[in-house]
Amino acid sequence: MTDLGPWYENLRKPEWQPPGWLFGPAWTLIFTLTAIAGVMGWINARSRAHQRLIITLAAANGALNVLWSILFFRLHRPDWSVIEVVALWLSVLAMLIGFGKSARVSGWLILPYLVWVAFAGFLNWEIVHLNGPFGA
Repeated sequence: MTDLGPWYENLRKPEWQPPGWLFGPAWTLIFTLTAIAGVMGWINARSRAHQRLIITLAAANGALNVLWSILFFRLHRPDWSVIEVVALWLSVLAMLIGFGKSARVSGWLILPYLVWVAFAGFLNWEIVHLNGPFGA
């Protein structure tokens, strides 16, 4: 969903935005840690209901992650994605808590994701501030 074409390249971005090459490795690490956390949470779940909760939290988070990319990169609506990123952050927090109830280390493995989404949300906010309004 991430299209770094002319539209994105022409956006004004804050000086403190990380270099583009950093995003791929960051997301790879975050998704790897999240997958490990999910598996550990699943294995250590005390009930089928908790296993279903882990799957539900992961699926909801995945959908929200994809939706953010669609809003920002495909629909060119950083203003909408800055609102949606709140739901994405809350879904990461829910995974941290839900996975962590099965295995405490699972919650800790989600923490980088929570921090990264908070950072990405702030970056998204700054892009809206520097470039808005959108959808004209």
